[in-house]
Amino acid sequence: MFNLKTSLTVLFAGVSLAGCFGANAQRTDPVTSDTPNKILIVLTNHEQLGNTGKKTGFYLDEAAHPHAVFTQAGFEVEFASPTGEAAPIDPNSYKLNDPLNKQFVNNPKVMAKVKDTLSPEEIKPSEYKAIFFAGGHGTMWDFPDNKKLAQLTAAIYEQGGVVGAVCHGPAGLVNVKLSNGAYLVANKTVAAFTNEEEEAVGLTKTMPFLLESKLIERGAKHSEARNFQAHVVVSERLVTGQNPASPIGVAEDIVQLLK
Repeated sequence: MFNLKTSLTVLFAGVSLAGCFGANAQRTDPVTSDTPNKILIVLTNHEQLGNTGKKTGFYLDEAAHPHAVFTQAGFEVEFASPTGEAAPIDPNSYKLNDPLNKQFVNNPKVMAKVKDTLSPEEIKPSEYKAIFFAGGHGTMWDFPDNKKLAQLTAAIYEQGGVVGAVCHGPAGLVNVKLSNGAYLVANKTVAAFTNEEEEAVGLTKTMPFLLESKLIERGAKHSEARNFQAHVVVSERLVTGQNPASPIGVAEDIVQLLK
């Protein structure tokens, strides 16, 4: 079985990913018959951090680490965004001492796709086995109310695909409704950036809403670990992670479901 954590033991010595996998997760095998071997990573286009005057975007680890997991497992990865335009990297996450981040930004083919993402209108759900929402504070502004993105997510899930998200990425799930009218997250256990973590980084009042609270409002059962500790939950074919310590665990669980 593919396991990026094993192959990167030397690179990540001293970094614990314990607790990355959902302890009481229910797993449902996805339908993978004739679907191409592709995974869609969704990135934010939003780069203004509220009225702070600071820049935001997608969190580099939360795209680069899953991209490495997916590609090394043999999947083809495409990038989408709400507008189909360039996806900005949060400058606070631009840390190239991380080997997977460096590999990501130094790959011209990958960065060309990040700078010219697919729009939801360009995407055929039948071509993807999974959709993954990378985090970053920018997602809180442009993920939730994008109806085309929500419809795309529901379609991939209802055709038997896997839906994943990490940190603030679950902002892309809060308004996803299935064909029966129920929210995708309703009655499922999820992890996301917590209210306590938002308070710890001093952005509670900057955010348009609190992600943990919104997920609970949509009927999700929220699961959390201590602040900034890796935590991943698998609930049927929904895989979510709490924070920037969690993307490898989320991606590996997605691969496990698809394999």
